[in-house]
Amino acid sequence: MITEALIWAIFLLPLGSFAFSALVVRPFFNRYSLVSGIVTIGALGTAFAFSIWTLRSVIVHHDLNFEPIEWLEVGGATIEMGLLIDPLTAIMLVVVTGVSLLVQSYSLGYMEGDKSFCRYYSYMSLFTAAMLGLVLASNIIQLYVFWELVGVSSYLLIGFWHERPAAAAAAKKAFIITRIGDVGFLIAILYLFAKADEFAAAGLNAFHIPDIWQAAQPEAALGAVLGGTALTWLALGIFAGAAGKSGQFPLHAWLPDAMEGPTPVSALIHAATMVAAGVFLVARFFPVFEHSADAMMVVALVGAFTAVFAATMGLVMNDIKRVMAYSTISQLGYMMAALGLGLYAPAIFHLVTHAAFKALLFLGAGSVNHATGTFDMRYMGGLRRVMPVTYVLVLMSGLSLVGIIPLAGFWSKDEILLGAWDGSSVLDTWVNRVTFSALLAGVIMTAFYTIRMIILTFHGEFRGGVETELMEKAQTVPAGAADHGGVHLHESPLVMVLPMVVLGIAAVALGYLANPQWDMGIPKHWITGFLADGLGAALGLEGHGEALEFSWWMALVSTGAALAGVLLALVIYLRRKGKGADPLEHAGPLHTLLAQKYYVDTLYEDVIVRKGFFKVIAGTLDWIDRNLVDGIVDLIGWFFRNIGSAIGKFQTGQVQAYATGIAFGILAIILALLLAQ
Repeated sequence: MITEALIWAIFLLPLGSFAFSALVVRPFFNRYSLVSGIVTIGALGTAFAFSIWTLRSVIVHHDLNFEPIEWLEVGGATIEMGLLIDPLTAIMLVVVTGVSLLVQSYSLGYMEGDKSFCRYYSYMSLFTAAMLGLVLASNIIQLYVFWELVGVSSYLLIGFWHERPAAAAAAKKAFIITRIGDVGFLIAILYLFAKADEFAAAGLNAFHIPDIWQAAQPEAALGAVLGGTALTWLALGIFAGAAGKSGQFPLHAWLPDAMEGPTPVSALIHAATMVAAGVFLVARFFPVFEHSADAMMVVALVGAFTAVFAATMGLVMNDIKRVMAYSTISQLGYMMAALGLGLYAPAIFHLVTHAAFKALLFLGAGSVNHATGTFDMRYMGGLRRVMPVTYVLVLMSGLSLVGIIPLAGFWSKDEILLGAWDGSSVLDTWVNRVTFSALLAGVIMTAFYTIRMIILTFHGEFRGGVETELMEKAQTVPAGAADHGGVHLHESPLVMVLPMVVLGIAAVALGYLANPQWDMGIPKHWITGFLADGLGAALGLEGHGEALEFSWWMALVSTGAALAGVLLALVIYLRRKGKGADPLEHAGPLHTLLAQKYYVDTLYEDVIVRKGFFKVIAGTLDWIDRNLVDGIVDLIGWFFRNIGSAIGKFQTGQVQAYATGIAFGILAIILALLLAQ
């Protein structure tokens, strides 16, 4: 059985590798910066092993309830540092440490030769440690601390190449937009603090997460405190923070720009860590959300709209990483919609499968960039002949994203669609139907932009080396490489390919691992049952959201929708020849609208910020500062400067004038005394 110390080690190992790289290697031994990568990989490998052990202990129902450490007492609330180990935590630990381990291994090849190699591994270690601390937290204040540390770490990683103006701007944009959502989360925490005395009266801690769950249960003694409108606003405050981190509309604009960071950073942020943190937060407080129909409806509809909204923009992007960024926003919309419909376990199942195939897609993009020096698909093409391993792996992960049976993405997406169609007792039927329709439309668009991406990147003839200045990756052509106009196209080195192969296996096998028992060809979903039973046990209930039974007709519907998108992309793009315009450009204004991202960035950056905030709010404050505040200060200075000059004019230096003044003063005093009587 795993001990408390070993679980803390899961968090402390990457934190230690951060301290070692930042405080020892970088300042004193930067010439041996490779050591920082090796130490980070070793720490994460050990943490991954401990995470597997933790998952096993939770599966066999070992008691993993640990006594928290009291830190501060504020009013009636106690802030603790502790561990919350349940099925959700155990699965997230494996996902975070596993994907991070593979990404750091891949980075040894991708970041080779970078002058800030050691700084890169320092930031990556800190980022992973922050995410693990967030997952393990048993107290909402503890969770909020690591939540903000994840935001700071992502700022450092997105702006890693800070000498590039675009990277610096993207980092600031990500930090500011996610802070907007975090204001809602903070308000929710402050509300809990305001209710601390009422929690304490019922023997509960207002900041302890399991106690918050119990306070939201209708049958609980404290149910009235976290019931009704107050419960809805609490849930929506938490969702605001989650929407910022997970790129839900309208707080999604930072996520595509975050592609300015190194590609392994994109793989980690967009697969298993930062963006998944928002989904994890709603899942962590799902026992609160499920008792507010209004909050659940908001989560479901925002998630469904985000899934379609982002997918439409992914249709026209030419940067391969931005296609995947919009895909990530869309898939996060699926997860949020599932949570809003009460599909707690399927949402986390999709988070797990998404971590595998989306991380592989990003690493595949990095592999392509490593060979061509560009992320622009218009100057790629024909790479399947010189990068066959990357091609096969990207194809597998792309089909898993699309939801083609029997790949992992099919099983999780199918459960969400089935749950959306079957409906929920919490929400009105129309909400379920609207959500299902949006998600099914998202399947078609996902299939289209994924196949478009694969065709533009790997099929046809290589189109680079003329219109763009591509980096030459080597002075001599490596063995087995093809020389195209000075660009030496070749497969990535083994240190990059091997982590991709592992993720490729996961993108196929996770569906089978989640369905280990088959009855006459029908799978029995283990992972969703495991999560649902764990949540039910935490709430003292018999099961909680039973796992959905496999439905052949829903499988056929979802597969048919995916194949429709695939065939449409094949018909349009396989017929395309040479370097002509993208066929979608013939859509005219619609293509422009999508390419301009519905002008949301223009609205935020130009209208609201430059013309709204700076021109109206900041301009008004500037006028007040210049004319009122500075004017009052200047007036006071002018008064005392000039009153001194005025009084100074009476100082003539003539004694007779002073005697006259004294005489008049005496007469004035005598006159005042007479008048006073």
